[in-house]
Amino acid sequence: MKLHLYIARRFLRTFLMMLIVLAVIFVLLDMVESMRRFDTASVGFTNVLGLTLLNAPVWMYRILPLIVILATLGLFLGLARSSEMVVTRAAGRSALVTLAAPTLTVFLFGLLAVAVGNPIAAATSKKYERISQAYQGEGSSVLSISTEGVWLRQGNEDGQTVIRAAQSNLEGTELYDVTFFAFAPDGPPTMRIKAASARLEPGRWVLLAAKVWDLAHSDNPETSSIEYPMFWLASNLTQDQIRDSFGKPSSISIWDLPGFIRQLEAAGFSARAHRVWFHMELAMPVFLVAMVLIGAGFTMRHTRFGRTGIMVLFALLMGFGIYFIRNFAQILGENGQIPVLLAAWAPPIAAILMPIGILLHLEDG
Repeated sequence: MKLHLYIARRFLRTFLMMLIVLAVIFVLLDMVESMRRFDTASVGFTNVLGLTLLNAPVWMYRILPLIVILATLGLFLGLARSSEMVVTRAAGRSALVTLAAPTLTVFLFGLLAVAVGNPIAAATSKKYERISQAYQGEGSSVLSISTEGVWLRQGNEDGQTVIRAAQSNLEGTELYDVTFFAFAPDGPPTMRIKAASARLEPGRWVLLAAKVWDLAHSDNPETSSIEYPMFWLASNLTQDQIRDSFGKPSSISIWDLPGFIRQLEAAGFSARAHRVWFHMELAMPVFLVAMVLIGAGFTMRHTRFGRTGIMVLFALLMGFGIYFIRNFAQILGENGQIPVLLAAWAPPIAAILMPIGILLHLEDG
C-alpha cells in the first residue's frame, strides 16, 4: 500500500509540474496572439490579459491527454533512472500491479475534470467568445433554443425583428407555427405576423397562411389585420448564420447538455453532434487511463537497455495517433457514419487494450 501511495504522489507531482509549465507557455503564446488579433490601443493590455486567462481553462482542458502522457513518461523515466523500478520488480511487483496507482489516480482526476473542469471550461469559453465578439464589433448569436421553441433575431438600421417558432427543420431554414415581432429602431413594436410556416430564401422569408397586424398605425390592430395566403418579409439572415448560432457543444456544461439535447430535438433540430460530445466527455477518464498505459508501455524498463529516446518517441507518436483517431471517430459520429456510442467509446477502449498487450509482451511475456 505504501508503494502505491508513493508512486501516486510521484505521479501527481510530475503531473502538476507539467500542468504548470504548459499553462505558462500557453498563456504567453495566447497573449501574443491576442495582442496581434485585437487593437491594444483601444482594448488595452489589461483586457487582453483577461481574455487570455479566460481562454486558458479551455485549452488546458483540451490538452489534458498530452499532460497525462508527458507526466507518465516523466514518472517512469525517473523511476527507471533511479533503479526504483528494479527494486519494485525484485519485490515481486508486476508491471500491471505497479500501474494500479497511477491509473487509479488519473481515473479519479478524470472524473473530477469532467465534473468540475468541464463546466468551468464551458463557462469561460462562452464568456470569452462574447467578450471577443464585442471587442471585434461582431453581433451576438441570432438563434436560441428554449422550452417555448425556437427564437431568432434579425435586424438592420430600420429596426429589429424577433422570430418565435414552435418547431424547425434540421437547418433552421423552415419554421412552423411561427410568429414575427417587428420593432422600430427606438423600441416600440410596429408589426406582428403569425404564419403556419416560414421558409428562408436569399434575402427574404416566405410565409404561408400569414396574418399581419399593424401595431404602429392602428388603434385596433385586430380590425385592421390582413390575411395573406403567401407573404414575403425581407431578411438579412443566412443559413450559415443560423447554423453557427448553435454554438459548439464544448461551450455547454456537461450537466446542462442532456437538457439542451432534449430541447434541440423537441424543436426539430439534430442533436447528434451534441450526443457524440456528451459521450466523449463521459469517456474522458477512460481515455486518460489509456494515455497512462501508453506512456508506461514504452518506459517501464531499465535505462541500461538503451533506446530510451526511441521508446519515448514511440510513446508520443502512439499517443498522438490515438488522439487523432479519437477526433476522426468524433467526426464520423457527428456525420452519422458510425453509431454515437462507437464513436465515443471505441477509441479509448482500443487505446487501453493496445498498451496492455505491449506491457504483457515486453514486461511480463
